Amino acid sequence: MAYKYEILTQLNKFKGKDKNRLHMPGHKNLGEFKSHFPVASIDLTELDITDDLSCPKGAIKRAQEDIAEILGAQKAYITTDGSSSGVMAMLFVAAAYGNKIIVPRNSHKSVFNACRLLNIEPVIVQGAEENGVLTPPPAELIETLIVNDVNISGMIITSPDYYGNIAPLEKYAEILKKYERLLFVDGAHGSHLVLSEGKEGYAGVYADMWVDGVHKSLPVLTQGAIVCVNNKKLFARAEEGMSIFRTTSPSFPVMASVEYGVKYFINNPKYLNRALNAVNELKAGLEGITLYPSQDWTKFAVDFKPMGISPYLAEEIFKKKGIYPEFNDGRYILFYLSPSVEPFHINELKNTLLWVCAQKKLQNTYKDVPTVPAADRTYSFLYAYRQKTEWVPLKQSVGKMCADNAGVTPPCLPVVIAGEMISQQAVDVLLKANDTFGIVDGKIKVVKR
Repeated sequence: MAYKYEILTQLNKFKGKDKNRLHMPGHKNLGEFKSHFPVASIDLTELDITDDLSCPKGAIKRAQEDIAEILGAQKAYITTDGSSSGVMAMLFVAAAYGNKIIVPRNSHKSVFNACRLLNIEPVIVQGAEENGVLTPPPAELIETLIVNDVNISGMIITSPDYYGNIAPLEKYAEILKKYERLLFVDGAHGSHLVLSEGKEGYAGVYADMWVDGVHKSLPVLTQGAIVCVNNKKLFARAEEGMSIFRTTSPSFPVMASVEYGVKYFINNPKYLNRALNAVNELKAGLEGITLYPSQDWTKFAVDFKPMGISPYLAEEIFKKKGIYPEFNDGRYILFYLSPSVEPFHINELKNTLLWVCAQKKLQNTYKDVPTVPAADRTYSFLYAYRQKTEWVPLKQSVGKMCADNAGVTPPCLPVVIAGEMISQQAVDVLLKANDTFGIVDGKIKVVKR
């Protein structure tokens, strides 16, 4: 069955009929703007022909119904505000069932922002560190926590994460359902998994509510995402959450691209197979090169530690060749692939990687990056936000209580969390990072003594 692109078809019908746009947006599809931004022709507002995302009755309604069918959801909501708006909506739902929620410490900053805004205490957990990366926490730990605290509404977990670790969602779901708690999944990096055989690893198979950041791995414009619900008792609260955290002025081009991206590889499976074959050939031809053992084929993370090569020096060579990775964490360079990748791009990556790793001048240039051990939580996350604060130089913050999350971006994960005592290791990580959040002019916010 070939799916129709409902929203894009409807927008294209409007082309040429709007000779005098006396409505938003302000560019009016005129002048120099039109030539610089060709997408302006379908950048419209809520009209009778375009439908309304906040109250869909036409093309958007049909698109969301199709998307729900493809993803295996009871309800699907398009959002043009990125996965973060969906995370906010999920935590809004969670807040109706308890004032605490289990949160792995390597969760995205939007999870902690939502907890702060909605007055939810994150019960922070941490999985084991393997190959320099935090892995999902064990299911047994989750069961221990919820058995001992009736105020925990459930758990929110990122799966897959930036490195391609897929959480044991089936085990989490079994435990949470047993105790009548909820499973929320930040699936921002895993929308393509719905295309895998049996939807293996896909969040929607197990979650009560989840977010698909489709713009990250499908042919979708940036900020395009989907929020899905499979638990009927959450429908009303989810609708309310979406109305609060989703913009009232959604981008129609982004909206149309969300539907397009979800349906494209269903309609054109040969391109998905072509990409999969190219990536499999890439991995088969890398003798002597260590990759992070990702469970997600789109996360291609090269481990430069065993080769003794500085990933920073290697990254500069890649960029000179016109190859831009997703990020460099000081040990791994992550190349974020997708079903849209062309075989010749994969081949170019392979040849450049082999050439980089063969350069004698790069040998013995690797330096270990500091890692952050689990921190003792003497005080709660919300407690720290209620205290008087001050900004102190990062180098002088060791032993002080962090008053606001600080971390590295990408991948927008906290190194130190509000309520934790700042360790020397955390300071070392933040000082070495190229891009951070929570650090301003070399200072970090702490609780004032």
